[in-house]
Amino acid sequence: MYLRLPVHLSLSRHKNRLLVFLFIIAIVAAGLIVLLINYVNKNRLFHGFYSKPTAYQLENAFPNLKFNSPVEFVHAGDGTNRIFVLEQEGVIKVFDNNPSVKAASTYMDIKDKVDDLGEMGLLGIAFDPNFKENGYFYVNYNRRNPLETIIARFKASNYKDAKVAPASETIIMRFPQPYDNHNGGKVAFGPDGYLYVAVGDGGAWGDQHNYSQNRSSILGKMLRIDVHKTDKGNYGIPADNPYAGNKEGFREEIYAYGLRNPWRFSFDSKTGQMWVGDVGQNEFEEIDIVTKGGNYGWRLKEANRCYNPRNDCDPSNILIDPIHQYPRGDGTSVTGGYVYYGKRIPALQGKYIFADYTKGNVWALSFNGNTKTGNELLSTEAGQVSSFGVDANEEIYILDHYSGQIKRLVAGK
Repeated sequence: MYLRLPVHLSLSRHKNRLLVFLFIIAIVAAGLIVLLINYVNKNRLFHGFYSKPTAYQLENAFPNLKFNSPVEFVHAGDGTNRIFVLEQEGVIKVFDNNPSVKAASTYMDIKDKVDDLGEMGLLGIAFDPNFKENGYFYVNYNRRNPLETIIARFKASNYKDAKVAPASETIIMRFPQPYDNHNGGKVAFGPDGYLYVAVGDGGAWGDQHNYSQNRSSILGKMLRIDVHKTDKGNYGIPADNPYAGNKEGFREEIYAYGLRNPWRFSFDSKTGQMWVGDVGQNEFEEIDIVTKGGNYGWRLKEANRCYNPRNDCDPSNILIDPIHQYPRGDGTSVTGGYVYYGKRIPALQGKYIFADYTKGNVWALSFNGNTKTGNELLSTEAGQVSSFGVDANEEIYILDHYSGQIKRLVAGK
Protein backbone atom coordinates (compact mmCIF):
# COMPACT_ATOMS: atom_id res chain seq x y z
CA MET A 1 0.00 0.00 0.00
CA TYR A 2 0.98 3.61 -0.46
CA LEU A 3 -0.57 6.90 0.49
CA ARG A 4 -1.99 8.72 -2.53
CA LEU A 5 -1.39 12.50 -2.33
CA PRO A 6 -3.97 15.00 -3.47
CA VAL A 7 -3.42 16.15 -7.04
CA HIS A 8 -2.44 19.72 -6.11
CA LEU A 9 0.16 18.44 -3.65
CA SER A 10 1.55 16.02 -6.23
CA LEU A 11 1.84 18.80 -8.80
CA SER A 12 3.49 21.06 -6.23
CA ARG A 13 6.03 18.36 -5.44
CA HIS A 14 6.86 17.88 -9.12
CA LYS A 15 7.15 21.63 -9.53
CA ASN A 16 9.59 21.82 -6.61
CA ARG A 17 11.64 18.99 -8.06
CA LEU A 18 11.77 20.80 -11.39
CA LEU A 19 12.92 24.00 -9.68
CA VAL A 20 15.65 22.12 -7.81
CA PHE A 21 16.75 20.45 -11.04
CA LEU A 22 16.90 23.79 -12.87
CA PHE A 23 18.81 25.32 -9.96
CA ILE A 24 21.40 22.54 -10.12
CA ILE A 25 21.72 23.00 -13.88
CA ALA A 26 22.27 26.74 -13.36
CA ILE A 27 24.99 26.10 -10.74
CA VAL A 28 26.79 23.64 -13.04
CA ALA A 29 26.56 26.05 -15.98
CA ALA A 30 27.93 28.89 -13.85
CA GLY A 31 30.81 26.67 -12.74
CA LEU A 32 31.63 25.76 -16.32
CA ILE A 33 31.60 29.43 -17.31
CA VAL A 34 33.98 30.28 -14.45
CA LEU A 35 36.33 27.45 -15.47
CA LEU A 36 36.23 28.65 -19.08
CA ILE A 37 37.07 32.21 -18.02
CA ASN A 38 39.91 30.86 -15.87
CA TYR A 39 41.26 28.88 -18.83
CA VAL A 40 41.10 31.87 -21.17
CA ASN A 41 42.98 33.90 -18.57
CA LYS A 42 45.75 31.29 -18.38
CA ASN A 43 44.61 29.83 -15.02
CA ARG A 44 45.16 33.10 -13.20
CA LEU A 45 41.60 33.75 -12.02
CA PHE A 46 42.10 32.06 -8.64
CA HIS A 47 45.71 32.98 -7.98
CA GLY A 48 44.67 35.50 -5.38
CA PHE A 49 42.91 32.78 -3.39
CA TYR A 50 45.52 30.02 -3.33
CA SER A 51 48.88 31.69 -3.96
CA LYS A 52 51.20 32.83 -1.25
CA PRO A 53 51.63 36.61 -1.11
CA THR A 54 54.90 37.79 -2.66
CA ALA A 55 57.12 40.78 -2.04
CA TYR A 56 57.49 41.54 -5.76
CA GLN A 57 55.35 42.89 -8.56
CA LEU A 58 55.83 42.89 -12.31
CA GLU A 59 55.85 45.88 -14.62
CA ASN A 60 56.03 46.31 -18.36
CA ALA A 61 59.70 47.19 -18.90
CA PHE A 62 59.05 48.76 -22.34
CA PRO A 63 55.43 49.98 -22.32
CA ASN A 64 55.45 51.10 -25.96
CA LEU A 65 56.65 47.76 -27.32
CA LYS A 66 54.85 44.52 -28.05
CA PHE A 67 56.28 41.47 -29.79
CA ASN A 68 54.84 38.54 -31.69
CA SER A 69 55.51 35.41 -29.58
CA PRO A 70 58.89 36.50 -28.18
CA VAL A 71 61.26 33.66 -27.23
CA GLU A 72 64.67 35.25 -26.60
CA PHE A 73 66.16 38.52 -25.31
CA VAL A 74 69.89 39.27 -25.61
CA HIS A 75 72.39 42.07 -26.01
CA ALA A 76 75.40 41.94 -28.33
CA GLY A 77 78.07 43.06 -25.88
CA ASP A 78 79.04 45.75 -28.36
CA GLY A 79 78.55 48.84 -26.20
CA THR A 80 75.62 50.12 -28.27
CA ASN A 81 72.97 49.68 -25.53
CA ARG A 82 70.78 47.73 -27.96
CA ILE A 83 68.48 44.81 -27.12
CA PHE A 84 67.63 42.04 -29.59
CA VAL A 85 64.39 40.05 -29.25
CA LEU A 86 63.56 36.94 -31.26
CA GLU A 87 60.03 36.43 -32.50
CA GLN A 88 59.29 32.74 -32.95
CA GLU A 89 58.05 33.12 -36.53
CA GLY A 90 61.54 34.11 -37.69
CA VAL A 91 62.11 37.81 -37.01
CA ILE A 92 64.84 39.51 -34.95
CA LYS A 93 63.78 42.86 -33.51
CA VAL A 94 66.18 45.49 -32.17
CA PHE A 95 65.62 48.53 -29.97
CA ASP A 96 67.42 50.85 -27.61
CA ASN A 97 67.46 49.70 -23.99
CA ASN A 98 65.35 52.57 -22.73
CA PRO A 99 61.94 52.21 -21.01
CA SER A 100 60.57 55.10 -23.08
CA VAL A 101 61.69 53.67 -26.44
CA LYS A 102 58.89 54.18 -28.96
CA ALA A 103 59.41 51.31 -31.39
CA ALA A 104 61.48 48.25 -32.26
CA SER A 105 62.82 47.82 -35.78
CA THR A 106 63.49 44.65 -37.75
CA TYR A 107 67.13 43.61 -37.55
CA MET A 108 66.67 40.53 -39.71
CA ASP A 109 63.69 38.65 -41.18
CA ILE A 110 64.12 34.95 -42.05
CA LYS A 111 60.47 33.90 -41.92
CA ASP A 112 60.87 32.26 -45.32
CA LYS A 113 63.50 29.93 -43.85
CA VAL A 114 61.67 29.06 -40.60
CA ASP A 115 58.75 26.81 -39.72
CA ASP A 116 57.18 27.99 -36.46
CA LEU A 117 54.40 25.47 -35.94
CA GLY A 118 54.03 24.40 -32.30
CA GLU A 119 57.40 24.24 -30.57
CA MET A 120 59.31 24.95 -33.77
CA GLY A 121 60.61 28.31 -34.92
CA LEU A 122 63.49 30.72 -34.57
CA LEU A 123 64.50 29.66 -31.07
CA GLY A 124 67.94 30.98 -30.16
CA ILE A 125 70.56 33.62 -30.90
CA ALA A 126 74.12 34.18 -29.70
CA PHE A 127 76.43 37.02 -30.66
CA ASP A 128 80.04 36.11 -31.24
CA PRO A 129 82.36 37.28 -28.43
CA ASN A 130 84.19 39.19 -31.17
CA PHE A 131 81.00 40.52 -32.79
CA LYS A 132 82.29 44.09 -32.72
CA GLU A 133 85.18 43.03 -34.95
CA ASN A 134 83.77 40.19 -37.08
CA GLY A 135 80.01 40.96 -37.19
CA TYR A 136 79.10 37.30 -36.59
CA PHE A 137 76.04 36.03 -34.75
CA TYR A 138 74.51 32.55 -34.62
CA VAL A 139 70.91 31.38 -34.59
CA ASN A 140 69.04 28.13 -34.01
CA TYR A 141 65.95 27.52 -36.12
CA ASN A 142 63.73 24.70 -37.40
CA ARG A 143 62.65 23.71 -40.88
CA ARG A 144 60.12 21.23 -42.20
CA ASN A 145 60.45 19.07 -45.33
CA PRO A 146 62.83 17.81 -44.21
CA LEU A 147 62.20 18.20 -40.49
CA GLU A 148 65.48 19.49 -39.09
CA THR A 149 67.34 21.87 -36.78
CA ILE A 150 69.77 24.33 -38.31
CA ILE A 151 72.55 26.24 -36.56
CA ALA A 152 73.50 29.12 -38.83
CA ARG A 153 75.86 32.07 -38.79
CA PHE A 154 74.94 35.49 -40.16
CA LYS A 155 77.21 38.48 -40.66
CA ALA A 156 76.64 42.17 -40.12
CA SER A 157 78.81 44.33 -42.37
CA ASN A 158 79.37 46.64 -39.41
CA TYR A 159 78.45 45.98 -35.79
CA LYS A 160 76.37 49.18 -35.74
CA ASP A 161 74.26 48.14 -38.74
CA ALA A 162 70.51 48.58 -38.32
CA LYS A 163 69.74 45.58 -40.55
CA VAL A 164 71.45 42.35 -41.55
CA ALA A 165 70.94 40.58 -44.88
CA PRO A 166 69.53 37.02 -44.68
CA ALA A 167 71.77 36.21 -47.66
CA SER A 168 74.79 36.44 -45.35
CA GLU A 169 73.87 33.01 -43.93
CA THR A 170 76.39 30.20 -43.53
CA ILE A 171 75.07 26.86 -42.27
CA ILE A 172 77.26 25.72 -39.37
CA MET A 173 75.51 22.43 -38.65
CA ARG A 174 72.18 20.75 -39.32
CA PHE A 175 70.61 17.57 -38.02
CA PRO A 176 67.29 15.77 -38.58
CA GLN A 177 64.45 15.78 -36.05
CA PRO A 178 62.13 12.76 -35.77
CA TYR A 179 59.23 14.88 -34.43
CA ASP A 180 58.42 18.58 -34.27
CA ASN A 181 58.64 19.05 -30.47
CA HIS A 182 61.40 18.90 -27.84
CA ASN A 183 63.80 20.90 -29.97
CA GLY A 184 65.73 22.58 -27.17
CA GLY A 185 66.69 25.75 -29.01
CA LYS A 186 69.04 27.88 -26.94
CA VAL A 187 72.53 28.74 -28.18
CA ALA A 188 75.06 30.66 -26.11
CA PHE A 189 78.78 31.23 -25.87
CA GLY A 190 80.34 29.96 -22.68
CA PRO A 191 83.12 31.67 -20.74
CA ASP A 192 85.51 29.36 -22.63
CA GLY A 193 84.56 30.99 -25.96
CA TYR A 194 82.85 27.87 -27.35
CA LEU A 195 79.29 27.75 -28.62
CA TYR A 196 76.88 25.62 -26.59
CA VAL A 197 73.75 24.22 -28.24
CA ALA A 198 70.80 22.75 -26.31
CA VAL A 199 69.14 19.84 -28.10
CA GLY A 200 65.97 18.01 -26.98
CA ASP A 201 65.32 14.28 -27.16
CA GLY A 202 63.56 14.42 -30.53
CA GLY A 203 60.02 14.71 -29.25
CA ALA A 204 56.81 12.71 -29.00
CA TRP A 205 56.81 11.32 -25.42
CA GLY A 206 58.94 9.15 -23.20
CA ASP A 207 61.99 9.29 -25.51
CA GLN A 208 60.72 6.18 -27.28
CA HIS A 209 63.96 5.73 -29.23
CA ASN A 210 66.19 6.32 -26.18
CA TYR A 211 68.11 9.08 -27.93
CA SER A 212 69.10 10.89 -24.73
CA GLN A 213 71.16 7.98 -23.37
CA ASN A 214 72.56 7.09 -26.80
CA ARG A 215 75.85 8.92 -27.19
CA SER A 216 75.90 8.07 -30.90
CA SER A 217 72.90 10.39 -31.28
CA ILE A 218 73.01 14.16 -31.13
CA LEU A 219 69.54 14.33 -29.53
CA GLY A 220 68.91 14.86 -25.81
CA LYS A 221 72.28 16.52 -25.36
CA MET A 222 74.14 19.70 -24.57
CA LEU A 223 76.59 20.26 -27.40
CA ARG A 224 79.81 22.29 -27.42
CA ILE A 225 81.48 23.30 -30.67
CA ASP A 226 84.27 25.61 -31.82
CA VAL A 227 82.78 27.90 -34.46
CA HIS A 228 86.18 29.36 -35.29
CA LYS A 229 87.58 26.06 -36.59
CA THR A 230 86.67 24.04 -39.66
CA ASP A 231 87.69 20.42 -39.02
CA LYS A 232 83.99 19.39 -39.13
CA GLY A 233 83.17 21.61 -42.10
CA ASN A 234 82.13 24.95 -40.66
CA TYR A 235 82.97 24.15 -37.04
CA GLY A 236 85.45 22.19 -34.97
CA ILE A 237 85.54 20.01 -31.86
CA PRO A 238 87.13 21.45 -28.69
CA ALA A 239 90.08 19.26 -27.77
CA ASP A 240 88.75 18.66 -24.23
CA ASN A 241 85.22 17.64 -25.22
CA PRO A 242 84.38 14.37 -23.39
CA TYR A 243 84.30 12.26 -26.56
CA ALA A 244 86.77 14.11 -28.76
CA GLY A 245 88.65 11.53 -30.84
CA ASN A 246 86.71 8.57 -29.41
CA LYS A 247 86.64 5.25 -31.28
CA GLU A 248 83.20 4.08 -30.06
CA GLY A 249 81.20 6.16 -32.52
CA PHE A 250 80.01 8.67 -29.92
CA ARG A 251 79.25 12.17 -31.17
CA GLU A 252 82.27 14.35 -30.51
CA GLU A 253 80.07 17.45 -30.13
CA ILE A 254 78.57 16.13 -26.88
CA TYR A 255 79.32 18.10 -23.72
CA ALA A 256 76.66 16.44 -21.51
CA TYR A 257 73.74 14.07 -22.07
CA GLY A 258 70.59 12.57 -20.56
CA LEU A 259 68.45 15.68 -21.13
CA ARG A 260 64.81 15.71 -22.21
CA ASN A 261 64.09 19.24 -23.45
CA PRO A 262 66.66 21.77 -22.20
CA TRP A 263 64.71 24.75 -23.47
CA ARG A 264 66.72 27.49 -21.74
CA PHE A 265 70.17 27.60 -20.13
CA SER A 266 72.68 30.20 -18.98
CA PHE A 267 76.09 30.66 -17.43
CA ASP A 268 76.68 32.27 -14.05
CA SER A 269 78.59 35.41 -15.07
CA LYS A 270 80.82 35.23 -11.99
CA THR A 271 81.52 31.50 -11.58
CA GLY A 272 80.89 30.14 -15.09
CA GLN A 273 78.51 27.53 -13.66
CA MET A 274 76.03 26.26 -16.27
CA TRP A 275 72.34 26.29 -15.28
CA VAL A 276 69.75 24.39 -17.34
CA GLY A 277 65.97 24.23 -17.09
CA ASP A 278 64.97 20.78 -18.41
CA VAL A 279 61.26 20.30 -19.17
CA GLY A 280 59.77 17.18 -17.56
CA GLN A 281 57.54 14.35 -18.72
CA ASN A 282 54.72 13.44 -16.31
CA GLU A 283 55.75 14.26 -12.75
CA PHE A 284 58.54 16.80 -12.34
CA GLU A 285 60.22 19.86 -13.80
CA GLU A 286 63.92 20.21 -13.05
CA ILE A 287 66.84 22.62 -12.76
CA ASP A 288 70.28 21.12 -13.44
CA ILE A 289 73.80 22.36 -12.96
CA VAL A 290 75.46 20.86 -16.01
CA THR A 291 79.10 19.83 -16.10
CA LYS A 292 81.32 18.32 -18.76
CA GLY A 293 80.57 14.65 -19.40
CA GLY A 294 77.61 14.56 -17.00
CA ASN A 295 74.64 12.23 -17.47
CA TYR A 296 71.43 13.91 -16.25
CA GLY A 297 69.34 10.77 -16.32
CA TRP A 298 66.58 11.01 -18.91
CA ARG A 299 64.92 8.60 -19.84
CA LEU A 300 66.20 6.38 -17.04
CA LYS A 301 65.02 9.00 -14.58
CA GLU A 302 62.69 11.96 -14.54
CA ALA A 303 64.30 14.36 -12.05
CA ASN A 304 65.32 12.12 -9.13
CA ARG A 305 62.73 9.38 -9.72
CA CYS A 306 63.11 6.30 -11.92
CA TYR A 307 61.09 6.58 -15.14
CA ASN A 308 62.14 3.79 -17.52
CA PRO A 309 62.71 1.33 -15.91
CA ARG A 310 60.54 2.16 -12.90
CA ASN A 311 63.01 0.57 -10.46
CA ASP A 312 66.78 0.07 -10.22
CA CYS A 313 67.41 2.64 -12.97
CA ASP A 314 70.86 3.72 -11.75
CA PRO A 315 72.74 0.65 -10.50
CA SER A 316 76.14 2.27 -11.11
CA ASN A 317 75.11 5.50 -9.33
CA ILE A 318 76.37 7.70 -12.18
CA LEU A 319 73.26 9.77 -12.90
CA ILE A 320 73.31 13.38 -11.70
CA ASP A 321 70.18 14.56 -9.88
CA PRO A 322 68.86 18.10 -10.33
CA ILE A 323 69.71 20.82 -7.86
CA HIS A 324 65.97 21.54 -7.76
CA GLN A 325 62.76 19.93 -8.97
CA TYR A 326 59.09 20.74 -8.57
CA PRO A 327 55.89 18.73 -9.07
CA ARG A 328 53.26 19.23 -11.72
CA GLY A 329 51.04 21.07 -9.26
CA ASP A 330 53.46 24.00 -9.42
CA GLY A 331 53.75 23.98 -13.22
CA THR A 332 54.26 21.80 -16.26
CA SER A 333 57.02 23.45 -18.32
CA VAL A 334 60.07 24.96 -16.67
CA THR A 335 61.80 27.98 -18.20
CA GLY A 336 65.42 28.31 -17.14
CA GLY A 337 66.71 31.75 -16.26
CA TYR A 338 69.81 33.46 -14.85
CA VAL A 339 71.77 33.95 -11.68
CA TYR A 340 70.98 37.59 -10.94
CA TYR A 341 73.77 40.15 -10.47
CA GLY A 342 71.92 43.35 -11.30
CA LYS A 343 71.60 46.30 -8.94
CA ARG A 344 67.88 47.08 -9.07
CA ILE A 345 66.89 44.38 -6.55
CA PRO A 346 69.76 43.74 -4.10
CA ALA A 347 67.81 41.06 -2.23
CA LEU A 348 67.92 38.80 -5.29
CA GLN A 349 71.62 39.14 -6.05
CA GLY A 350 73.35 35.79 -6.38
CA LYS A 351 70.07 33.86 -6.68
CA TYR A 352 68.95 31.84 -9.70
CA ILE A 353 65.74 33.27 -11.19
CA PHE A 354 63.54 30.84 -13.15
CA ALA A 355 59.86 30.31 -14.01
CA ASP A 356 57.14 28.01 -15.27
CA TYR A 357 55.64 28.67 -18.69
CA THR A 358 52.15 27.31 -17.96
CA LYS A 359 51.52 28.66 -14.45
CA GLY A 360 53.28 32.03 -14.65
CA ASN A 361 55.20 31.35 -11.44
CA VAL A 362 58.61 32.98 -10.98
CA TRP A 363 61.03 31.79 -8.29
CA ALA A 364 64.44 32.70 -6.86
CA LEU A 365 66.58 29.70 -5.97
CA SER A 366 69.23 30.19 -3.28
CA PHE A 367 72.24 27.89 -3.40
CA ASN A 368 75.69 27.18 -2.07
CA GLY A 369 77.84 25.58 -4.75
CA ASN A 370 75.78 22.69 -6.12
CA THR A 371 73.39 22.57 -3.15
CA LYS A 372 70.02 24.29 -2.89
CA THR A 373 69.52 26.30 0.30
CA GLY A 374 66.10 27.82 -0.43
CA ASN A 375 63.49 28.66 -3.05
CA GLU A 376 61.30 31.79 -2.90
CA LEU A 377 58.15 32.40 -4.93
CA LEU A 378 58.49 35.88 -6.43
CA SER A 379 55.36 36.14 -8.57
CA THR A 380 52.41 34.13 -9.84
CA GLU A 381 51.43 36.65 -12.51
CA ALA A 382 54.23 36.50 -15.09
CA GLY A 383 52.11 34.99 -17.87
CA GLN A 384 53.53 32.44 -20.31
CA VAL A 385 57.21 32.87 -19.53
CA SER A 386 59.03 31.71 -22.66
CA SER A 387 62.43 33.07 -21.67
CA PHE A 388 64.46 35.41 -19.53
CA GLY A 389 67.07 37.89 -20.70
CA VAL A 390 69.73 40.07 -19.18
CA ASP A 391 71.05 43.39 -20.45
CA ALA A 392 74.61 44.72 -20.35
CA ASN A 393 74.07 45.75 -16.71
CA GLU A 394 72.91 42.22 -15.81
CA GLU A 395 69.38 43.38 -15.06
CA ILE A 396 66.90 40.59 -15.70
CA TYR A 397 63.82 40.65 -17.95
CA ILE A 398 60.91 38.25 -18.41
CA LEU A 399 59.35 37.46 -21.80
CA ASP A 400 55.61 36.79 -21.88
CA HIS A 401 55.01 34.64 -24.95
CA TYR A 402 51.24 35.22 -24.90
CA SER A 403 50.98 38.97 -24.31
CA GLY A 404 54.16 39.86 -26.21
CA GLN A 405 55.36 42.03 -23.34
CA ILE A 406 58.83 42.26 -21.82
CA LYS A 407 58.43 42.47 -18.05
CA ARG A 408 60.66 43.06 -15.07
CA LEU A 409 60.39 42.46 -11.35
CA VAL A 410 59.85 45.35 -8.98
CA ALA A 411 60.39 45.07 -5.25
CA GLY A 412 57.22 45.76 -3.27
CA LYS A 413 56.98 48.86 -1.11
